Amino acid sequence: MLLSKTIRFRVQQTEEKETRTSPLTATQILEKKESFGFFPQETEDRMNQKIRKLTLCALFAALSYVVFTFLQIKIPIGTDATSVHLGNAVVVIGALILGGPLGGISGAIGMAIGDFLDPVYVIYVPETLLCKTIIGLVVGLVAHRIGKIQELHDRKKIFFWVLLASAAGLFANVIMDPTIGYVYKVLLLGKSAAKAAFNFSLFATAFNAVTSTIVATAVYMGLYRVLRREQLSLG
Repeated sequence: MLLSKTIRFRVQQTEEKETRTSPLTATQILEKKESFGFFPQETEDRMNQKIRKLTLCALFAALSYVVFTFLQIKIPIGTDATSVHLGNAVVVIGALILGGPLGGISGAIGMAIGDFLDPVYVIYVPETLLCKTIIGLVVGLVAHRIGKIQELHDRKKIFFWVLLASAAGLFANVIMDPTIGYVYKVLLLGKSAAKAAFNFSLFATAFNAVTSTIVATAVYMGLYRVLRREQLSLG
């Protein structure tokens, strides 16, 4: 009798041990993989998103270069020049679609290339990189961080935040661009030449800000539904 009880106890212990050490079921394995993000599909989705970002960054860099270089009206100021153009509108649209940092940097790179290839503007490459990146950061801050346009569905609210973000980013540029340009010109051309160029630059930058705000807002409002449907809005 005692032997029989001992045998049953041993068998029961063995079964419990096997249960504890048995391989995970298929469901348990899937749950663990999901919790650690090991699904191949998730990895593929992340890679596809990175490819979309890189492609859109390259697209906006190219667009900003083309629009700034070939669709500008240059205003000579002695040996210097300023211009009326819509390159800033591309920077704003990039920031609305890609987010502030990526949109700003993409547009800044494109316009800086335009400056670099122009003998008159080549000295302004650092200024362009700084100012256009800041445009993107301000637009991204207002549109995505504060207004959260990517979560909105009311067209009027989206329009409000897009317009406000565009105006804020370009107003910042109206202050920065002529001011930084003035410092550049004082160092390179002398104070009297810098003062004359500052007035022209301020007018051109303000005019560009108004036209770029209108164009950027109109273009984004015309495209945002398509961008969302095609999952191309990454901001």
